[in-house]
Amino acid sequence: MDTQAPKLELPNPLPRPEAELAELRRIWRQPKGWRALSEVNNGLVGPLFVATALLFFLLAGVLALIIRAQLAFPGLTLVDPGTYNQLFTMHGTVMMFLFAVPAVEAVAITLLPSMLGSRELPFPRLGAYAFMIYLIGGLCFYSSIFFGIAPDGGWFMYPPLTSKAYSPGINTDMYLLGIGFIEISAIAGAIELTVGILRCRAPGMTLGRMPIYAWGILVFAVMVIFAFPAVIIASTLLELERAFDWPFFLPERGGDPMLWQHLFWFFGHPEVYVIFLPAAAMVSMIVPAMAGARLVAHSMVVTALVGTGFLSFGLWVHHMYTTGIPPLSLSFFAAAGFAVSIPSGLQVFAWIATFASARQRIRFTTPALFILGFLFIFTLGGLTGVMVSVTPFDWQAHDTYFIVAHLHYVLIGGMVFPLFAAVYYWAPAVGQQLSERLGKTAFWLLFIGTNLTFFPMHISGFMGMPRRIYTFPSGFGLELWNLLSSIGAAIFAAGAAVILVDFVLNFRFIRQDRQENVWNAGTLEWVSSPNFGMRSLPLVRDRYPLWHDPDLKRQIEAGGHYLPFAATGRRESLISSPAEATPQYIAFVTGPSWSHVVAAFGTAVMFLSLAGSFVIPAAAAGLIALAAFIAWVWNGTDFGPVGPAKADIGGGIVLPTHATGPMTASWWAMVCTMLVSGTAYACLLASYLFLWLVNGDAMWPPPGQGLPVLGWGVAAFALYGGAALSLIFASATLHDGRGWTHRIALLAGLGLLASGLAADGWALWQGPIRPTLHAYGASAWGLFVWQSAHVAIALLMGSYTLARSLTGKLGGQRRLTIDNTRLFWLYTVGQGSVGLVLLHGFPRLLP
Repeated sequence: MDTQAPKLELPNPLPRPEAELAELRRIWRQPKGWRALSEVNNGLVGPLFVATALLFFLLAGVLALIIRAQLAFPGLTLVDPGTYNQLFTMHGTVMMFLFAVPAVEAVAITLLPSMLGSRELPFPRLGAYAFMIYLIGGLCFYSSIFFGIAPDGGWFMYPPLTSKAYSPGINTDMYLLGIGFIEISAIAGAIELTVGILRCRAPGMTLGRMPIYAWGILVFAVMVIFAFPAVIIASTLLELERAFDWPFFLPERGGDPMLWQHLFWFFGHPEVYVIFLPAAAMVSMIVPAMAGARLVAHSMVVTALVGTGFLSFGLWVHHMYTTGIPPLSLSFFAAAGFAVSIPSGLQVFAWIATFASARQRIRFTTPALFILGFLFIFTLGGLTGVMVSVTPFDWQAHDTYFIVAHLHYVLIGGMVFPLFAAVYYWAPAVGQQLSERLGKTAFWLLFIGTNLTFFPMHISGFMGMPRRIYTFPSGFGLELWNLLSSIGAAIFAAGAAVILVDFVLNFRFIRQDRQENVWNAGTLEWVSSPNFGMRSLPLVRDRYPLWHDPDLKRQIEAGGHYLPFAATGRRESLISSPAEATPQYIAFVTGPSWSHVVAAFGTAVMFLSLAGSFVIPAAAAGLIALAAFIAWVWNGTDFGPVGPAKADIGGGIVLPTHATGPMTASWWAMVCTMLVSGTAYACLLASYLFLWLVNGDAMWPPPGQGLPVLGWGVAAFALYGGAALSLIFASATLHDGRGWTHRIALLAGLGLLASGLAADGWALWQGPIRPTLHAYGASAWGLFVWQSAHVAIALLMGSYTLARSLTGKLGGQRRLTIDNTRLFWLYTVGQGSVGLVLLHGFPRLLP
């Protein structure tokens, strides 16, 4: 049953003055020509994001065609073994890191503002930055294959094969550093989407009335926040081992390759659901439109989305059944594999029931066909997923082509088909409708190609064909199945080519004042206006607002709902409460700027230069990126009260045009950032404890290495505490920002925090603890390196806050900077304190 709405009154539905609409158009006008690169609005960035993700899909598909050509017949030598290793590594890496996750975020950035009844997501420049580093970094990373330096250790990059001894070139470094910073894009997008969904909904759009797609993206974003830090930590540890000989994964010096697998698959298996859940939410949006009926069991589907996301974090050992995990542990993870099929199946039944309850003749349009194809293919993939959850079966099928078939049935059926359904369904909402004739032709080619490519792989897998082999011998009965798979790949490629032709011939990015709701859908993305989302922000009373009130679209376009004008004369977004969507304040959102473009270029060049061991260019690029970041926040954040202090947005609601503290979107974003960092630090702590378990008490610490000096550790703990108190005192004594009390406290905090870090490191060095001798020292110094990075950021933020104060840009009404600095500062102190307790206290408690 629908939840109760906040007590909001409908504004005057009479048409508003045309001058207000003209002003909105002026404020939200996009730059023309080459200056369009500076635009940050989701109306431009989102479609470009989608196009780039589809480009990487095509590029990864080209690699797959070469792989299938190589395996069409036994004994072929179209490419040499080294190139083949790069091909299959790049195919998997590009599909997972450069297509699947970015495509989900791209669609969300494009659709969510209008779907939520908002003008814009809260941090458009952050979203534009995420897109730019994805575009630049992704193209540079893909280009590595043309120079023979592409990663060649599989998309999973297992050590010791990727250690320096067995992979001395920069191929592995391209993966570790290239993919590492592309993950920054995914996390940045996830933070923006999380805060946007929770804080930028139209008045009355409670959590119970929020579109199912928004729920799917919310679960997706939270999973990214908690899953992706693990792969960043894994990549960092392996790069430290390769660059500085810190033995995290070398058994002869106390490391363990299994540590990589635990970290990687803690990210890797949830990632399957990271891309499936938003795709399932797309289906839950399209099915009601095709059936002309509300989604059956809406609340249960939301519960299924949340439950699937939660259970997915207990599945990472599915990829490690053959590594010697104790049988009792395997039974728990096998049970989790069976359990996760329940919420997935619930959604399938909800879609079927919605079609069965259709009040009109179901339209078998291109989106509907892709959804039916998804149901067939994903169900088969889910069934084989239940099979490989059975431990004895997985022991037999592991690392055979049966797993390749299962993986592609799940990913293509669970993500690619829903994505193409979404592209054809929502194309009219952002531009022009695509061809139904070409779309249906593409569907049948893709459907036939998928099944012809991957169903035979089940059989070849049963016959014992291993994964990732360069060629195969004749006489084992594998010829027919490999040939069929190669033919199917060509058919699939033909289907992708038809979609590309359809886009070239029919799609034009045209934002119109009045969009045609071609599917008669009930949600708000079909009321979008050019650039600024909506003429006025609607009062939402139902999960399907356009069905609940057929006149709603006219009222919105006439300016008859909330905030039909620019209250401050700048780009704005309405910030509402997270549960009930009660309006709280009007937030300024940034407009066109070059700072995020320069920061993206600098970030990309820095990481790619590090991959090639070009230290000086990397340092220069890092400084350029840092300068751009500072310009970004200096000129684009914390303006304080702008224009009138309060504005009547309609319906008798008067809101402030500025806010501080936990109410603000920036406070929520900082909390999300701290959750990302906290998850990463938890992975480091778990790595330390895992390596202790592997080595045993006698080797922790090993002979020749000691414990951190306790006295220096206590000093570091006290200094960290003093730094925290200094920031708290500075925040409490800020007042109007003109006095020197808070500035002195800030200076004291800077000195105390830096001194605490120095004492922390000196305690390790005097131990003596050396990172190159044993995994004990490597893990201890790894924790210190992570803490050092956070202290450096906290010191930079503190210095920035002090500079804002000295230039008169900080005060009682303009305190977002110090509020966010205090949050991160206190987190850094807490993180360092936990590390001190572990490193100093834990070994001393051992018998």
